[in-house]
Amino acid sequence: MKAEKFERQFDDDIDITPALDVAKAKRVLQNQKRVNVDFPIWMIDSLDREARKLGVTRQSVIKIWLAERLEATANLPIRQALHTAESPVR
Repeated sequence: MKAEKFERQFDDDIDITPALDVAKAKRVLQNQKRVNVDFPIWMIDSLDREARKLGVTRQSVIKIWLAERLEATANLPIRQALHTAESPVR
């Protein structure tokens, strides 16, 4: 499909997903690197309570709070991916 037709269908609210190769899709600026952080038990308990209240994982709470803090101190935008809900705490 040519770009013009693709854009026209998108603009006309026509389903364009058949034209996409989602198997090769990548999230921009979302490369990840695993880090290990040790927290005192009281912090983990507090994080778990907050995660249950929000219906997300402990990891999601940590990511969101860190992103908000970084945004506040460095004036950086929070990436939309951080606001997507993950599975609830187990």
